[in-house]
Amino acid sequence: MVSLRKRFLKKDSEFLQGKEKNKGWIGVDLDGTLARYDGWYGPAHIGEPIESMVKRVNVWIKEGVEVRIFTARASVPEYIPFVEKWLKEQGFPPLKVTNVKDFRMIELWDDRCVQVETNTGEPKQHICLTKSV
Repeated sequence: MVSLRKRFLKKDSEFLQGKEKNKGWIGVDLDGTLARYDGWYGPAHIGEPIESMVKRVNVWIKEGVEVRIFTARASVPEYIPFVEKWLKEQGFPPLKVTNVKDFRMIELWDDRCVQVETNTGEPKQHICLTKSV
């Protein structure tokens, strides 16, 4: 167990030091980013593809970038096959479906994210839909 942990820590350390550049992955949210979202109708319902994102993801894949579908649906393992089926129907190769970040994630494309300036806690650009803190 300890040796496995050390191996992963070493890999993460090498990645963070730039020894494994271009080995990261891009996370792409499903509902509202890659697929249209107009409300929850159950795990089998996934909206129509958003063509601009489909094209962007296909370019990344063609360039050899690892793309993972980053979705809350993955928090329920039984929902993942519905996502995989939808991706296949859209012509994507098999992509990992997850809801977990790791040190190798280099970008996250999501309709609900707010990008924050590093080490400041300040949003880069934000339209607040809730009461300000």
